[in-house]
Amino acid sequence: LDEGKDVAILACGVMVQEALDAADVLAGEGINATVVDVHTLKPFDHDEMRRISENCGAVVTAEDHSIIGGLGGAVAESLTAHRPVPLERVGVEDTYGMSGQPAELMKHYGLTTNDIVDAAKRVMGRRDA
Repeated sequence: LDEGKDVAILACGVMVQEALDAADVLAGEGINATVVDVHTLKPFDHDEMRRISENCGAVVTAEDHSIIGGLGGAVAESLTAHRPVPLERVGVEDTYGMSGQPAELMKHYGLTTNDIVDAAKRVMGRRDA
C-alpha cells in the first residue's frame, strides 16, 4: 500500500488501517515505511518477504489476535528460513482474552497506531545497532 526503505509494516484485517496511520506518523518524523496488506497467510509469499526484508532490513507485523500462529509467526518463520532481519510483532501476547469495546481492547492489548510506531522505532534501532 506504501513503499518506503526504512521499515516494513505488514498488517492484516483491521490492523491495516492502523499500519497506514502509523506510516503517516512515521513519515512526519522522516521515517519512510513500506506498508503491506497481508490478506492471505497460506500460501505465504516467501519471495515477496525476502524482497521486503532486503529493501528495509527491519520488519513489524500488526495483527488483532495472537502473535503465535498468525501473521507474526508466519513472517518470523519466513525471515528465519530466507533472510533474517530484526522483527517486532504487534499483536495479542499469549494471554487470556477479555471483553470490552473495540477501542478499549485495542489499547489494552497494545494494538494502536502508537504501538506500531513504537515497534517500528525499536526494530529500526536493533537493525542499526
